[in-house]
Amino acid sequence: MTSAVVRSLRQAQQVREVFGPVSDRLAAVEEFIAREFEAAQPLVAEVGGYVLSSGGKRIRPALVLLISRMLGAKGERDIRYGAVVEFIHSATLIHDDIIDESNLRRGKPTANQRWGNQVTVLVGDWLYTRSMSLCLEFGDVEIMRLLTAATLQMTEGEIMADRVRWRLDLPEELYTEITRRKTAELFAAACALPALFQPSTLHLTEPLADFGRDLGLCFQLVDDLLDFTATQSRLGKPVLADLREGRVTLPIILLLPRLDRDRRKHLEEVVSSGTFDALSEQQVLDLVRTSGVLDEVQRRATAHAEAAKNRLRGFPAGPEREALARAATLLVTREM
Repeated sequence: MTSAVVRSLRQAQQVREVFGPVSDRLAAVEEFIAREFEAAQPLVAEVGGYVLSSGGKRIRPALVLLISRMLGAKGERDIRYGAVVEFIHSATLIHDDIIDESNLRRGKPTANQRWGNQVTVLVGDWLYTRSMSLCLEFGDVEIMRLLTAATLQMTEGEIMADRVRWRLDLPEELYTEITRRKTAELFAAACALPALFQPSTLHLTEPLADFGRDLGLCFQLVDDLLDFTATQSRLGKPVLADLREGRVTLPIILLLPRLDRDRRKHLEEVVSSGTFDALSEQQVLDLVRTSGVLDEVQRRATAHAEAAKNRLRGFPAGPEREALARAATLLVTREM
């Protein structure tokens, strides 16, 4: 058994342990998703099922379930909304892969690689629209408002990110704003929406959203790190993918002031072209790995994880709160 497979199995085991208190409800989310595809048009079911079965950890649905149980919510709404946030997340992945012209995700060909952009973008649209429809079926207008706001933030973040592609001069403040919109706001919405299940917990909506934002920012910073520290077998996609797509992330932003004029110019050529002619892949990796910037990004990711755990102190104690704290640790230590 290869070391990559061992790491993948270990990570999967860690996920199962963290989400153990809601493992039965996560299974119910999977069943809910399967029923949705059974009722959908066959090509939607084929493409959507392919995307949602491609190895995602279901972190966002698990957050919905854990927080719902922590707050004492009854019934099955958490299962429905676990599926809804996974639909929204999957739709963003589909659209991102089309925009970035990606061929691999989680070690498998992307949906757009298999079915083409036209079909795939429509399936992404179906997932978004069905998510809102599932809210309306229960008359959950406030939850729909929350998720719509998060979706708008993600869309605007993608537009902002597209405007600065192929540019090296991305300010750190703008990078953080894009990251908050593209990644952290869906985490925030997933964590906040269980507070809307019952009147007695409405006042916890914003504190839970803040908890989710810290998780989301931690998640994205670790994602940025893995693009430089992991291997393709671990990531399920090529390393340095962000630079190939003209996307500048925090390690590169922090690296720039540490480069001399010539190396900065060469790195600018890499970013502006998406090729490694001016600097080889190994040269870029060596620059990043020997500069100390990866340690700085890791410290920032850890700080967000710790901030998230500190926010949990105001919530009811129990196995769900403990699992949420472990989830923060899992996000900052993940290897894929």
